[in-house]
Amino acid sequence: MSNLKNLLGTGALAAVLAAGVMAATTTVASADVACNSYGECWQTTTRYTTYPPALGVQFYGDDWAVTHRTDTHYQWRDSQKDDHGYYDHGDWHPFGN
Repeated sequence: MSNLKNLLGTGALAAVLAAGVMAATTTVASADVACNSYGECWQTTTRYTTYPPALGVQFYGDDWAVTHRTDTHYQWRDSQKDDHGYYDHGDWHPFGN
């Protein structure tokens, strides 16, 4: 009986450790959505803090984007490969230029 308890305990511990390793090594792909005060929205991987204050950039999660994709208030802009920048009146402005 003692051997069975040890075997079950060891099996349970191994399962917990395996689950922990999987959780620690799994990366979740996610992006934020940035929208300026003109209703222009684009995906970004980082919540930059260097947007011009006059643009009034707000950040939202992917779930927000899904529910607002068809709202007429928003214009969805192309996601940039290098998202170090922002949209202003339909034009992309990379940071540092």
